[in-house]
Amino acid sequence: MSAPAPPLGAAVRILLRQAIEAYQDSPQAHGWLTHNLQRFDEPLRVAIAGKVKAGKSTLLNALVGEQIAPTDAGECTRVVTWYVDAQSPRVRMYPRGSDPQQLTINRSGGGLSFDLNGFPVEKVDKLEVEWPSQSLRTQTLIDTPGIASLSADTSSRAGAFLAPEDAPTQADAVIYLMRHLHNTDVRFLESFFDQGVARATPVNTIGVLSRADEIGAGRLNALTSARKIARRYRADDKIRGLCQTVVAVAGLLAQTGRTMRQGEFTALTALAAMPRADIEAMLLSADRFSRTELDSPDAPDSQTRARLMERFGMFGVRLATTLIRQGMTDPTAISNELVKRSGLDELRSVLSTQFSERRDLLKARSALLSVDLVLTREEPRAATAHLAGEVERILAGAHEFAELRLLSALRAGAIKLPKEVLQEAERLLGGDGGAAPARLGLEPDASQQEIWDAAIDSAGRWRRRGESPLSSRAVADVARQVVRSCEGILATMRN
Repeated sequence: MSAPAPPLGAAVRILLRQAIEAYQDSPQAHGWLTHNLQRFDEPLRVAIAGKVKAGKSTLLNALVGEQIAPTDAGECTRVVTWYVDAQSPRVRMYPRGSDPQQLTINRSGGGLSFDLNGFPVEKVDKLEVEWPSQSLRTQTLIDTPGIASLSADTSSRAGAFLAPEDAPTQADAVIYLMRHLHNTDVRFLESFFDQGVARATPVNTIGVLSRADEIGAGRLNALTSARKIARRYRADDKIRGLCQTVVAVAGLLAQTGRTMRQGEFTALTALAAMPRADIEAMLLSADRFSRTELDSPDAPDSQTRARLMERFGMFGVRLATTLIRQGMTDPTAISNELVKRSGLDELRSVLSTQFSERRDLLKARSALLSVDLVLTREEPRAATAHLAGEVERILAGAHEFAELRLLSALRAGAIKLPKEVLQEAERLLGGDGGAAPARLGLEPDASQQEIWDAAIDSAGRWRRRGESPLSSRAVADVARQVVRSCEGILATMRN
């Protein structure tokens, strides 16, 4: 008997080392392949993308829990900026064609600001912000310039990084922000799918309906309305074929909830003590909220209210004062409630199930794209034809990639199944997360016996469906892949 095939991650590492050995005489190819082998051990690279003013930097700050990404329209927002975990803060600029330069870090309005030392933005390849953060230990976050910007240079920077024409993207996964779904968003999501290896799969993209608190003029039911819109997007066949899921998030509310200051809570408490009708009248517009003259000596002054509006937004001020009037007087409880209602927890849960649990798969996918680039496009050689064949073998033989292709086909509507059957197939293929309980529709703390019994039951049910003379060939093919996924769960438990 031949030895069992190594796991996907191990197989791709072996392939990378073999390719590195084969291209020792080519500094460029050798360096590229070595970089991608090292990348395998790095945290997952997650890019945050979207149109200008979609709230990318604000969401990044919310995910990190600190204001480290500039959110104004300064020159730094026109540069691809990497945020990585480190023991001490440092910012480095990578100019094109010259050595990196360390930049001075300044605090401005509670957030960071960077001075490019007079260097033209057009000649800066990227910025790298090193920051001590537990949130950055498992994922490197990459803030990208806005697509569809009035500046052609800014838009081209985002496109060149996220969907380059001559190389795989440097990101393993993407969070795509949209205020509403426009044709620009659809075109970008379509362009992000790689050509060649593992192409046309939405596995590495999550859609976020951002600035959700602004829907309905910041009323208290704004997020409820936003979540209904997100559900409608999730049910749309076109969107299902472009990204894993769509969640609604109020990024500003999430950022402020995680970074709220005592002075802000004191000002909100003073506002909550005012007659409710007066506050509602002030909240008819941001300008009116800041400029209304107040008679009460305890009320926050105009400048303080302007800062509150900048930090909380219309919805955040309305929600926070309502919570205080309802008896919530602990600032920590207020912060937690703002974060909870912002949708950030739901997004982080999705990131965990769709990205973190699939880390090795996403890393393997990125590595295969990089190897394929060298073997078939940049420096094809007769002596490395067997390695190109190994890329194809891994893709064809790895059940993980077969799952992704089938999941993509099901979500794009390419294979028609009854609704309940379709939902079960997607779940068993890992559409709701790669962990066994998520695949089997069980609670996260399900016992080993419950998991075993559910996997046996699902495998038997789908085996019968595949063998039924009433099933079409397409349904039989789906059933075989689903059964194999169930058998994978059982094999893992036996080991």
